[in-house]
Amino acid sequence: MRYSKDIGSYIGGSDVRGNTAITKTDPGTGTTLATIYPADAEVIEQAISAGETAQPGWEALGAHKRADILKRATALIQERTDEIAALVAQETGRSKKQTVGEIEGAGKGGAYLIEHLGDYFAPHPLETSNPKREVTMVRSAVGTGALFTPFNTPFYQVCGKLFPALLAGNAVVIKAHELAPYTPVLATKLFIEAGVPRDIISVLQGGREVGEALVRDSRIRFVSITGSSRAASAIITATAPRLARVSAEAGGKNPFVVMPDADLEKAVTDALAGITIDNGQRCASTSRLILVGDTYEPFLEHVKARLDALTFGTDDADDIGALISEERLSAILTKVTDAGTRGTVTGGERIDRPGYFMRPALIEGLTPDDPIAQEELFGPVAIVFRADDLSHALRIANTSPYRLSSAIHTADEKAAERFRREHGAGVTRVNGPTFGSESHMPFGGEGLSGNGWREPGLTALDFYTSLRQVSIDRTQPSL
Repeated sequence: MRYSKDIGSYIGGSDVRGNTAITKTDPGTGTTLATIYPADAEVIEQAISAGETAQPGWEALGAHKRADILKRATALIQERTDEIAALVAQETGRSKKQTVGEIEGAGKGGAYLIEHLGDYFAPHPLETSNPKREVTMVRSAVGTGALFTPFNTPFYQVCGKLFPALLAGNAVVIKAHELAPYTPVLATKLFIEAGVPRDIISVLQGGREVGEALVRDSRIRFVSITGSSRAASAIITATAPRLARVSAEAGGKNPFVVMPDADLEKAVTDALAGITIDNGQRCASTSRLILVGDTYEPFLEHVKARLDALTFGTDDADDIGALISEERLSAILTKVTDAGTRGTVTGGERIDRPGYFMRPALIEGLTPDDPIAQEELFGPVAIVFRADDLSHALRIANTSPYRLSSAIHTADEKAAERFRREHGAGVTRVNGPTFGSESHMPFGGEGLSGNGWREPGLTALDFYTSLRQVSIDRTQPSL
C-alpha cells in the first residue's frame, strides 16, 4: 500500500474531485507529497445526500448486527497495523515506530466498545403510577452527522469517532484535516471492506470553507470535533440556531507540577515525554512546568541535559519527528523568539536538515499571564515557572482558561487530591505524564478545552444516540 499522490473526496466508495487543487507536503522532507482536490458545493451535497438516504437502512440492521460488521473492522486494523502505520507516519512526519501505538489504540478502542456493548440499546422500563401504562426509554440514532478530525493522530481520531457513531446507527461525513487528507480515506476504505455500506461514510477534502458549508447544512444533526478551541467555537456558533448537538474536544495548556517530595527521575522522564510526544503536537502535551520549592534547579538541569541528547528525524531510531508544516513551524519559532525578549529561552531552534524539525524549547522568566503562557502552541514548547508551594502552583495553573489535562508529581495523596479538585482539568494524572489516556477511557476537558461530552469509550455512545420515552396506555385489547 502506497500513499496516494492524488486525493479527492471519498463518497460512495469512489474518489470525487472538485475543480481546484492544493498540495500536501511531506513534513519529513519538505517536498510535495500529494495533490488534494477540495470539495465544492456539489461534492458536499453529494456526501450529505448519500448519508441521508442510507442511514435509515443502516439503523434498521440493529446494534448487534452493526457490531458484527465493526468487529471485522477491528480485525482488519490489527492485521494491517504495520502498513497503516507507515502511511500515517509519512503523512504526519513521524517514524513508523512512533505511529504503531496510534493504530493499535484505534483497534483496541473499537474492540472495547463492541465487547462491552451489552444491552445498551435495549429498551429500559421506567416506573409509572398508572397500572395500565408501560413506559420505556429507548435509544436511537441521531441521524447524519459530521466528524472533524485533526492532523496529529489522525487514524486514532477518525476511528475513535467512527466506531461509536456507526455502532449507534448513524451516517457520517468526515471533514478531513487539510494537513492529514489521506488517513480518513484510508480508514473509510477499511470500514467499507469490513461491511459498512458505502454511502454511510463519506470524506470531504478542503479547508475552513468546506467545514463551514458542511456544518451550516440543516441535515447535519450532530458534529464531533477534535481540534482547536477557535474551530470548536465556530462550529458551536454555526449550529446554535438549530440546536444541533456538538461534541468538542479542543485545546490544552497543560500544567505539570513537581512537588519537593516527588521522585525527581520519574518526574523528569514524564515531563520530557509530555513535551516531546508527537513533537508537542498533541492536545495533552505538557506545555507548562510548575516547579515547587527547591525542585527548580535540579529538575531543569536534568531536563536540559536530556533534551540536548535527542535525535531528530523519521527513522525508527530517532526520538522526535517533524512538525506538520512549514507554516506551523515558522509561527512557533516566531513566538518563541518573541518570548525570548521577555524571558530566557533554552533550545527553540530550527534543526538544519530537510523537513520541519525544531529543537524543543524551555522558556523561563515569564509571568503566568504572558501571551505565550496562555496560548496553545501545538509544538514542543514548555513555559517554566517557579512556585513557592502548592497554593502558589495552583494559582499559576489556574491562570489558563484551558482545563484539558494536568499532572502532579508528589508522594502526598492529599496534595494530589487538592490539585485535582482545585485545578479541575478533565484528566488529572498523579505521578505520570499529562498524556496517556487509554483508547477506551473517556477523554475531554472544560473551559476552552471542551464542552463536556466525553469520547471515546462507552460514554461516546451517549453523544451519538438519542434518548426517547415511549409510553403505552393499554386500554385497547390490541395493545
